[in-house]
Formats: sequence, C-alpha cells, structure tokens
Amino acid sequence: MTEKILIVEDDNHLREKVKNVLESYGYDVKGVSEFDQVIEVFVNYMPDLVLMDIVLPMYDGYYWCRQIRKISNVPLVFISSKDMDMDIVHGMEIGGDDYITKPFSTEVLLAKIKAIIRRSIRQEEGWDQLEYHGLRLVEEQSALVYHDQSLELTRNEWRILHELVRKKEKIVSRNRLMEVLWDDDQFVNDNTLTVNVNRLRQKLQNLGIGHAIETKKGQGYILSLDGSD
Repeated sequence: MTEKILIVEDDNHLREKVKNVLESYGYDVKGVSEFDQVIEVFVNYMPDLVLMDIVLPMYDGYYWCRQIRKISNVPLVFISSKDMDMDIVHGMEIGGDDYITKPFSTEVLLAKIKAIIRRSIRQEEGWDQLEYHGLRLVEEQSALVYHDQSLELTRNEWRILHELVRKKEKIVSRNRLMEVLWDDDQFVNDNTLTVNVNRLRQKLQNLGIGHAIETKKGQGYILSLDGSD
C-alpha cells in the first residue's frame, strides 16, 4: 500500500521540492494551497501522515493540528523555522508527533517519515502483543520473556527479534532488518546488523534457545525454536 502524505506549507518552492522528493520515493503526496480549507482537504484525502508548517496564512499550524486531532490520530510532523524550545514543546503538547526545524535535509525528513509511519504500523499490528512458542516480547520493558525467564534487550535487539517473531518462521532479509533498525537520521549499515544479531543470539543462548535464529545464506534469517545454526 502506498502511504499518502499531506503537506501544509505556504512556501510554494519548498512545498513542491518536498513533494517531488517524496514522490520519487514512492509516496502519494498532496500539497495544500487553499489555507482556509485544510480540514476539507484532509478529510477528502485521508493521509497517512501530515507535514505541517507553523506560520501559515489565516490560521497557524497549531490551530490546524488541533482541528485534525478532533477527528484523527494520524501522525503529524511540524516543519518550521521556529526553533525555540517552547515552540517545539508546544507543538508536541497539542498533538504533534515530531518537529523538524528549517532548513532541513531531505535525507533527515525521509528518515523521520519512515520512522513515524513504521511506529504507526506497529501500533496497528499490535506491536507489543507478539508471542511465539512460549517466547513473549514486552515493549514497555524492552524485554524478552521465555517461560519463567526474562531478560532485557537493547532497542535494536528487540526490534530484530520482533520482526523475526512477526514473520513466524519465514525468512527475513538482511535489508528488511536494516530498515527496521533505521530510526530517524541514524542509518544502519550491514556490520551494525551483524553485531546486533550476534548479541541477540548470545542472549537467547543464555535462555537455552541459542539456535533459534538460523542464517539462510544469501537470503537472511529465520526464527525457529527447533532450528539450528
């Protein structure tokens, strides 16, 4: 499914630049040009994410954020030249999910969009409710529970194991796992993934299930409590 992104930005040049970049990455993008009709456009388009400038004609971005929050919990990212802490805090308090200060790089914007949409999908899929053959993942504590044993995982270890559990004995490619680990502007390379998988295997070994993550050469990894390395 192609994610839809609504851009509420009165700088025509910036709006078109961001729109073109996002479309080149496969997003469906719509820009608002009538700034008294933001809600009408929002309802008709039903985006998966909103990019909202703060300084706008007629009503500011804070106002439109409040209006959107009355009808939707869609992820919303403020983009603004306002960089005071009070502006950022206010934006988060009224319902914003993130805040990007102008000028910004398109790489950072793309990374944030990926991370926010991923978090949204996780919530819809019941991210913190996964269980597999007695192995349970608890997001709040970033922990793994296996029968009567429990151990703490790093954020990256938890994300890797979650994706493997979610696929349930299907091969997960290394590229997919690197996408899972890519958060905000922190890019994850191949070596980082290898290190995290090895650490996770060692922790699983401490629970007596060290062979649960099997390497499929040239394909990726698969989780099976009956598997072997």
